[in-house]
Amino acid sequence: MVRVLAVADEEVPTMESRARNLHVDLVLAAGDLPWGYLETIGDLLGVPAAFVPGNHDPRTGRGLGPRGFVALDGRVADVGGLRVAGLGGCVRYNGGEHQYTQRQHDRRARDLLKAVRRERRPVDVLLTHAPPLGLGDEPDPAHIGISALHEVLAELQPSWHLHGHIHPYGMRKPDRHVGPTTLRNIIPWQVIEIEPATAVVMASGS
Repeated sequence: MVRVLAVADEEVPTMESRARNLHVDLVLAAGDLPWGYLETIGDLLGVPAAFVPGNHDPRTGRGLGPRGFVALDGRVADVGGLRVAGLGGCVRYNGGEHQYTQRQHDRRARDLLKAVRRERRPVDVLLTHAPPLGLGDEPDPAHIGISALHEVLAELQPSWHLHGHIHPYGMRKPDRHVGPTTLRNIIPWQVIEIEPATAVVMASGS
Protein backbone atom coordinates (compact mmCIF):
# COMPACT_ATOMS: atom_id res chain seq x y z
CA MET A 1 0.00 0.00 0.00
CA VAL A 2 1.31 3.44 -0.98
CA ARG A 3 0.25 6.38 1.18
CA VAL A 4 -0.12 9.48 -1.02
CA LEU A 5 -0.34 13.16 -0.12
CA ALA A 6 -2.24 14.79 -2.99
CA VAL A 7 -2.38 18.59 -3.20
CA ALA A 8 -3.81 21.18 -5.58
CA ASP A 9 -4.85 24.81 -6.08
CA GLU A 10 -5.05 26.15 -2.52
CA GLU A 11 -2.17 26.68 -0.09
CA VAL A 12 -2.73 25.43 3.46
CA PRO A 13 -0.93 27.66 6.00
CA THR A 14 -0.61 24.77 8.46
CA MET A 15 0.59 22.22 5.88
CA GLU A 16 4.22 22.37 7.01
CA SER A 17 3.30 21.40 10.58
CA ARG A 18 0.66 18.89 9.44
CA ALA A 19 2.98 17.19 6.93
CA ARG A 20 5.38 16.05 9.61
CA ASN A 21 2.74 13.70 10.99
CA LEU A 22 1.27 12.35 7.75
CA HIS A 23 3.83 9.56 7.17
CA VAL A 24 3.32 9.45 3.41
CA ASP A 25 5.31 7.64 0.71
CA LEU A 26 4.58 9.94 -2.23
CA VAL A 27 3.47 13.50 -3.04
CA LEU A 28 1.27 14.16 -6.10
CA ALA A 29 0.47 17.76 -7.06
CA ALA A 30 -2.34 18.55 -9.50
CA GLY A 31 -1.41 22.14 -10.31
CA ASP A 32 -1.90 25.81 -9.43
CA LEU A 33 0.30 25.81 -6.36
CA PRO A 34 3.44 27.97 -5.98
CA TRP A 35 6.54 25.97 -6.71
CA GLY A 36 8.15 27.18 -3.52
CA TYR A 37 5.23 25.77 -1.54
CA LEU A 38 5.62 22.38 -3.26
CA GLU A 39 9.37 22.40 -2.78
CA THR A 40 8.94 23.06 0.94
CA ILE A 41 6.58 20.09 1.22
CA GLY A 42 8.93 17.90 -0.80
CA ASP A 43 11.97 18.87 1.26
CA LEU A 44 10.11 18.33 4.51
CA LEU A 45 8.80 14.89 3.62
CA GLY A 46 11.81 13.63 1.69
CA VAL A 47 9.73 11.26 -0.47
CA PRO A 48 9.27 10.96 -4.25
CA ALA A 49 7.04 13.62 -5.78
CA ALA A 50 5.40 14.38 -9.13
CA PHE A 51 3.21 17.12 -10.61
CA VAL A 52 1.14 18.30 -13.52
CA PRO A 53 0.75 22.04 -14.19
CA GLY A 54 -2.45 23.98 -13.69
CA ASN A 55 -3.69 26.90 -15.75
CA HIS A 56 -2.17 29.42 -13.33
CA ASP A 57 1.29 27.82 -13.32
CA PRO A 58 4.22 29.31 -15.23
CA ARG A 59 5.69 27.63 -18.27
CA THR A 60 7.05 24.13 -17.67
CA GLY A 61 9.20 21.73 -19.67
CA ARG A 62 12.94 21.46 -20.29
CA GLY A 63 13.71 21.19 -16.61
CA LEU A 64 11.26 23.91 -15.54
CA GLY A 65 9.11 22.96 -12.58
CA PRO A 66 9.22 22.61 -8.81
CA ARG A 67 12.58 21.25 -7.67
CA GLY A 68 12.51 17.55 -6.88
CA PHE A 69 9.17 16.89 -8.63
CA VAL A 70 8.84 14.59 -11.65
CA ALA A 71 6.98 16.36 -14.48
CA LEU A 72 4.08 14.19 -15.69
CA ASP A 73 2.27 16.42 -18.18
CA GLY A 74 1.60 14.08 -21.10
CA ARG A 75 3.79 11.38 -19.56
CA VAL A 76 3.58 8.18 -17.56
CA ALA A 77 6.20 7.19 -15.00
CA ASP A 78 6.86 5.04 -11.96
CA VAL A 79 6.94 7.31 -8.93
CA GLY A 80 7.08 6.19 -5.32
CA GLY A 81 5.80 2.70 -6.03
CA LEU A 82 2.89 3.72 -8.27
CA ARG A 83 2.47 3.98 -12.02
CA VAL A 84 1.14 7.50 -12.65
CA ALA A 85 -0.06 9.06 -15.91
CA GLY A 86 -0.50 12.81 -16.08
CA LEU A 87 -2.19 15.51 -18.12
CA GLY A 88 -1.99 19.13 -17.06
CA GLY A 89 -3.88 22.27 -17.96
CA CYS A 90 -7.53 23.05 -18.50
CA VAL A 91 -9.92 23.97 -21.30
CA ARG A 92 -8.97 27.24 -22.99
CA TYR A 93 -10.91 30.25 -21.75
CA ASN A 94 -8.59 33.28 -21.87
CA GLY A 95 -5.45 32.19 -23.69
CA GLY A 96 -3.28 31.74 -20.61
CA GLU A 97 -0.52 29.21 -20.06
CA HIS A 98 -1.50 25.51 -20.02
CA GLN A 99 -4.88 26.13 -21.64
CA TYR A 100 -5.99 24.09 -24.63
CA THR A 101 -9.09 23.70 -26.77
CA GLN A 102 -10.99 20.44 -26.52
CA ARG A 103 -9.50 19.42 -29.86
CA GLN A 104 -5.98 20.11 -28.58
CA HIS A 105 -6.75 18.05 -25.48
CA ASP A 106 -7.88 15.24 -27.78
CA ARG A 107 -4.44 15.19 -29.37
CA ARG A 108 -2.67 15.43 -26.03
CA ALA A 109 -4.74 12.57 -24.63
CA ARG A 110 -3.99 10.39 -27.66
CA ASP A 111 -0.27 11.03 -27.21
CA LEU A 112 -0.51 10.07 -23.54
CA LEU A 113 -2.33 6.85 -24.40
CA LYS A 114 0.33 5.99 -26.98
CA ALA A 115 3.02 6.42 -24.33
CA VAL A 116 1.15 4.10 -21.96
CA ARG A 117 0.49 1.48 -24.66
CA ARG A 118 4.17 1.24 -25.51
CA GLU A 119 4.95 -0.18 -22.09
CA ARG A 120 1.82 -2.34 -21.69
CA ARG A 121 1.72 -1.90 -17.93
CA PRO A 122 -1.25 -0.97 -15.74
CA VAL A 123 -1.63 2.59 -14.51
CA ASP A 124 -2.52 3.14 -10.85
CA VAL A 125 -3.29 6.87 -10.91
CA LEU A 126 -4.39 9.36 -13.53
CA LEU A 127 -3.26 12.80 -12.31
CA THR A 128 -4.80 15.80 -14.07
CA HIS A 129 -5.45 19.42 -13.28
CA ALA A 130 -9.02 19.53 -14.58
CA PRO A 131 -11.72 16.83 -14.29
CA PRO A 132 -13.48 15.08 -17.17
CA LEU A 133 -16.31 16.89 -18.90
CA GLY A 134 -19.53 16.38 -16.93
CA LEU A 135 -17.83 14.71 -13.97
CA GLY A 136 -17.22 17.27 -11.26
CA ASP A 137 -16.70 20.32 -13.47
CA GLU A 138 -18.68 23.56 -13.56
CA PRO A 139 -20.72 25.27 -16.31
CA ASP A 140 -18.66 28.48 -16.46
CA PRO A 141 -16.08 28.72 -19.28
CA ALA A 142 -13.08 28.63 -16.92
CA HIS A 143 -14.11 25.37 -15.26
CA ILE A 144 -15.46 23.17 -18.04
CA GLY A 145 -14.05 19.64 -17.91
CA ILE A 146 -11.93 17.91 -20.53
CA SER A 147 -13.91 15.64 -22.84
CA ALA A 148 -10.86 13.57 -23.87
CA LEU A 149 -10.42 12.29 -20.32
CA HIS A 150 -13.38 9.94 -20.82
CA GLU A 151 -11.39 7.99 -23.43
CA VAL A 152 -8.32 8.03 -21.18
CA LEU A 153 -10.30 6.62 -18.25
CA ALA A 154 -11.98 3.99 -20.42
CA GLU A 155 -8.66 2.67 -21.68
CA LEU A 156 -6.42 3.01 -18.62
CA GLN A 157 -8.98 2.15 -15.93
CA PRO A 158 -6.75 3.36 -13.09
CA SER A 159 -7.92 2.79 -9.55
CA TRP A 160 -7.77 6.57 -8.93
CA HIS A 161 -8.18 9.75 -10.96
CA LEU A 162 -6.99 12.72 -8.92
CA HIS A 163 -7.61 16.32 -10.02
CA GLY A 164 -7.96 19.89 -8.84
CA HIS A 165 -9.16 23.06 -10.64
CA ILE A 166 -12.72 23.00 -9.23
CA HIS A 167 -12.55 24.85 -5.92
CA PRO A 168 -14.75 23.38 -3.19
CA TYR A 169 -14.74 26.61 -1.12
CA GLY A 170 -14.48 24.75 2.16
CA MET A 171 -16.91 21.97 1.26
CA ARG A 172 -15.55 18.61 0.20
CA LYS A 173 -16.68 17.57 -3.26
CA PRO A 174 -18.16 14.06 -3.51
CA ASP A 175 -16.21 11.29 -5.19
CA ARG A 176 -17.38 10.05 -8.57
CA HIS A 177 -16.95 6.58 -10.04
CA VAL A 178 -16.34 5.40 -13.60
CA GLY A 179 -15.95 1.65 -13.84
CA PRO A 180 -13.14 0.67 -11.45
CA THR A 181 -11.93 4.27 -11.10
CA THR A 182 -12.63 6.61 -8.20
CA LEU A 183 -12.44 10.27 -9.22
CA ARG A 184 -11.53 12.68 -6.43
CA ASN A 185 -11.20 16.44 -6.21
CA ILE A 186 -8.16 16.74 -3.95
CA ILE A 187 -8.30 20.52 -3.24
CA PRO A 188 -6.65 21.60 -1.00
CA TRP A 189 -5.13 18.27 0.11
CA GLN A 190 -5.97 14.63 0.68
CA VAL A 191 -4.13 11.61 2.04
CA ILE A 192 -5.07 8.50 0.08
CA GLU A 193 -3.85 4.91 0.44
CA ILE A 194 -3.46 3.25 -2.96
CA GLU A 195 -2.77 -0.40 -3.66
CA PRO A 196 -0.44 -0.71 -6.68
CA ALA A 197 -1.90 -2.74 -9.53
CA THR A 198 1.27 -4.83 -9.65
CA ALA A 199 0.64 -5.95 -6.07
CA VAL A 200 -2.92 -6.95 -6.96
CA VAL A 201 -1.73 -8.93 -9.99
CA MET A 202 0.91 -10.73 -7.92
CA ALA A 203 -1.60 -11.56 -5.20
CA SER A 204 -4.13 -12.96 -7.67
CA GLY A 205 -1.47 -15.07 -9.35
CA SER A 206 0.02 -16.50 -6.19
